Amino acid sequence: MNLETKWLEDFVALASTRSFSASARQRHVTQPAFSRRIRSLEQAVGVTLVDRSTTPVDLTPEGQLFLVTARNIVEQLNESLGHLRGLAMANEALDIVAAHSLALSFYPQWISRLQQGLGELPTRLVAMNVGDAIHVLREGNCDLMLAYYDPYASMQLDAEVFPSFSIGQVNMLPVCLPDEQGRPRFTLEGRESIPYLAYTQGAFLGRSVRMLLKNDPVRMRLRTVYETAMAEGLKGMVMQGMGMAWIPDFCIRQELKDGRLVRAGAEKWDVPLEIRLYRCSLVHKPGVEKLWRQMMKLPRDFLQA
Repeated sequence: MNLETKWLEDFVALASTRSFSASARQRHVTQPAFSRRIRSLEQAVGVTLVDRSTTPVDLTPEGQLFLVTARNIVEQLNESLGHLRGLAMANEALDIVAAHSLALSFYPQWISRLQQGLGELPTRLVAMNVGDAIHVLREGNCDLMLAYYDPYASMQLDAEVFPSFSIGQVNMLPVCLPDEQGRPRFTLEGRESIPYLAYTQGAFLGRSVRMLLKNDPVRMRLRTVYETAMAEGLKGMVMQGMGMAWIPDFCIRQELKDGRLVRAGAEKWDVPLEIRLYRCSLVHKPGVEKLWRQMMKLPRDFLQA
């Protein structure tokens, strides 16, 4: 049997409120996530604990019996672990999920800048694709999410439930290797076919590039020779001279400065991006609440990388 403590706490809360929505608010998670956790508990113990056909919901006879055990376990755990909380909770590391390109090239500079205004800030960072990061945030399995803002709302994050801070304005630039004269090997301004290093269909950055090219005939000249979901992967292929790609500028600043990469088109081909830090307002972890209040008081230049 594989039981999670939070499932037991969820069940005790549901037994008290007899409402999935009220219990979800009490447990600081979304209602769908709370419902899934109760289902997981029922699957783990092998019986139906909640009668969902009544309003308010009721416990089954098996649920009434299990409630005694659940309460005892939760109370004993709370008593045993209580002395470890307090100051330790205030210093607990924040769990942050981020898009791969942001985790590798943006986060280190940004968190360093932020700590100049806030002091030491313990964090744990996990890189993943944007879709997975949103799922983790929705499920309450992270404290913060670092992601690109989606002006087309395909991420479907309710602004009231998932408030955010704007922490960066960047551009994706079309880039390639230079030739012997320092000019781009491949250019959007000409008429020749261009070997194109593209983002995969589901990648967020790929959607942004496709919106730019949607009604422009230049897309007919782009001959896709490689695809990946990660900006760093495209950068590696560009550095090998395999073609042209749109890459966030914070990933290639040094290469552009050194002349190892050059623009493959004028500024009209740039794709603007906004980077935001998201949280779930239903989760009230002390460290997150404190950080959010502090960030609201900081000058804007401390928030922007």
